[in-house]
Amino acid sequence: MMPSPTARRIAVVVKGYPRLSETFIAQEILALEGRGLDLEIWSLRHPTERAVHPMNKAIRAPVTYLPEYLYEEPLRVLRGLLWSMGQRNFGRLLRTFWRDLKRDRTANRGRRLGQAFVMARELPEDVGHLHVHFLHTPASVVRYAALLTGRNWTFSAHAKDIWTTPEWEKREKLAEAAWGVTCTWQGASHLQSLARTPDQVSLVYHGLDLSRFPAPPETRPTRDGADATDPVRIVSVGRAVAKKGYDDLLRALAALPPDLHWRFAHVGGGELANHLKKLAESNGIADRVAFLGAKAQPDVVALLREADLFVLPSKAAASGDQDGLPNVLMEAASQGLAIVATDFAGIPEFIQDGRDGILVPPGNWEALANALNLIAREPERRAALGTAAHERLRRDFSMQGGIDDLERRFRSGHVPARESAPA
Repeated sequence: MMPSPTARRIAVVVKGYPRLSETFIAQEILALEGRGLDLEIWSLRHPTERAVHPMNKAIRAPVTYLPEYLYEEPLRVLRGLLWSMGQRNFGRLLRTFWRDLKRDRTANRGRRLGQAFVMARELPEDVGHLHVHFLHTPASVVRYAALLTGRNWTFSAHAKDIWTTPEWEKREKLAEAAWGVTCTWQGASHLQSLARTPDQVSLVYHGLDLSRFPAPPETRPTRDGADATDPVRIVSVGRAVAKKGYDDLLRALAALPPDLHWRFAHVGGGELANHLKKLAESNGIADRVAFLGAKAQPDVVALLREADLFVLPSKAAASGDQDGLPNVLMEAASQGLAIVATDFAGIPEFIQDGRDGILVPPGNWEALANALNLIAREPERRAALGTAAHERLRRDFSMQGGIDDLERRFRSGHVPARESAPA
């Protein structure tokens, strides 16, 4: 449907909803609802996880799921196509799609078009603006739907979508979007170099809503790895995918000296989970490593509070995929937990080596092992680094600044508030 002259709602489009690995999106939607913006959620995929984050349960925005695979809902897709054929911009859309298809001859490209047909037809008239998270597949659907309906669209880019999307596609999407934001200086600089004007893309950190987290523990046990009955507790939270570098971490843990007593727990699902379990077995450390799978936020926070050290050895995957600034680092800092990570992507924008945590070169498991060995034996230094990380988070990376920026942007597009904001 075409937007009405008084259209006031914003459709927020995501690849999947809800997802435990995308708490930064849920945090943003919940905060913008709290500012009085009227939102609805459109998802390209249905949820695949049983656990649901408390923030997702608090979000009031209605959710519409597009056909994940077009053959599963053929009548819905057909109705979208027939409706789209009657729109004045249908020819322009087909020309755009054909240019895209010639450069990306994949089934996924056709699925994006079919989802756009459905979305364009089903958007309520009072939706006046489209905002999409991720610049790859979701932005293609939004771009096509916006072409059909005459709506403006904007984007939030993150990590994989920036580094795995072809440059031609990024340039063309940037040329059509009203504006965009991204969550690391590295990503912002790259997209600004492709945009029609640099100010079209801005750096907006997700930050962390500290009101969702308890204060850090007042004290932590002074474990130093010398007591076999009370080993140093190391934890990491992240999907078991190549860019997280867990293969390097397992090799580093296997290389730790035999006189250092430790246990490691990993939280998160992912395609490499079974491979990592086999790697732990082949390195002889399976009895000290626990793969816990995906966990709800309260369980993650409890684990962070009980741990001595948080580790995230991010690196570039062979596909080009890489992290931005992982929210899990800020969540670890919220509990005053010492952090060891890699000097890679957006991580050093938050963690300053030797001040707020320890950074090692990406992909270097020997350097990682050395850093873990040293910091595991120094509980006082861990406490100092954890305190510094928490202070940096509180001072420079709270959620407030980013939400202020997004609210201003949406309101400058004449998106009025609801009659009353939620309590």
